[in-house]
Amino acid sequence: MKKAFLALIIIAMSATKLQAQQTDLQRIETTLNYYLTGLVNNDAKTLTKAFHPTATMKWIGKDYKEVNAIEGLTEGMDGTPYKEEIKTRVVTVHVAGNTASAQLEIQFPTFTYIDFMHVLKIDGQWKIVSKIFYTRQDSK
Repeated sequence: MKKAFLALIIIAMSATKLQAQQTDLQRIETTLNYYLTGLVNNDAKTLTKAFHPTATMKWIGKDYKEVNAIEGLTEGMDGTPYKEEIKTRVVTVHVAGNTASAQLEIQFPTFTYIDFMHVLKIDGQWKIVSKIFYTRQDSK
């Protein structure tokens, strides 16, 4: 009887932990979708919801670049959605406690951004704290 009771407690604890992770995963996906929706719709207000104010964005063009992510991404945004079709997808999300990493793809007609995001749970909210990306040229 004690073994059965102990097994039930372990199962209940595991289910509670899994449920909490699923809730965190859903919240992380909401944060990532603020970014994707804001980007596609050229909407700085929505995009900004995804990022911590001090988040960084880093990439290599001709040389290494690093900027504040919000400033770099929202510069010139006017709320006019792109005319061409843009496909977005969350490729992967890995969660470990109050940290997560995600890979995203934003496909424009001739190129695709491949984003790697680091996300932290800060004061109960999931925020992107850093973004690195690669631009892949796509053939048409």
